[in-house]
Amino acid sequence: MDRITILVADDHTIVRQGLRALLEAESGLEVVGEVGDGRAAVQAVKEMRPEVVIMDIALPGLNGIDATRQIASLPDAPRVVMLTMYTDLEHVVHALRAGACGYVRKEDADVELVAAVRTGRPGSPFLSPSIDRRLVEEHLRRAQARAGEREQYDPLTPREREVLQLVAEGKLNKQIAALLRIAERTVEAHRANIMRKLDLTDRAGLVRYAVRKGIIRADR
Repeated sequence: MDRITILVADDHTIVRQGLRALLEAESGLEVVGEVGDGRAAVQAVKEMRPEVVIMDIALPGLNGIDATRQIASLPDAPRVVMLTMYTDLEHVVHALRAGACGYVRKEDADVELVAAVRTGRPGSPFLSPSIDRRLVEEHLRRAQARAGEREQYDPLTPREREVLQLVAEGKLNKQIAALLRIAERTVEAHRANIMRKLDLTDRAGLVRYAVRKGIIRADR
């Protein structure tokens, strides 16, 4: 049996350790790396070139959906399986549109994750049995029919989405500029555009929006 190499992206060390034990107990599966945030996941894919990435959604720095979108744009991109506590239709659809080929609830990981790693494919994603495939497919068809539709953070650009998450996590403009390797005045411009597009007036409103959309967790 061919070996499948796997990268695990989750911000909890104990979860990553548990997933490693679960996966490596199966023949032909090898965890080649673990990371704790979305930005590190993108970089690790470039360096380690795993065949599969197991990705949480609520990751610090860069959430799992945006990390998946960046990974899917890479040459010879690995398959991404979302493993998350979010089970609502909106998150499932956005994850699949970002390029995920599997979506598994964390509470189903012990019985579903290995199958998702082995069988999930673009165009034929593996979904936890509790997720209504027909409903997901219908929403995907509707989304694809709306040309030019933005993703999870309407109407923000990819860079604005990154800035949005970092601001919501409490990062200062100077820190965001360093992380994204852009000028501080550019960060300020992005923040102003985000507030205008989302019709918000302060950071508190932005944080509430980020929590509501699952960009950050309420406890972060």
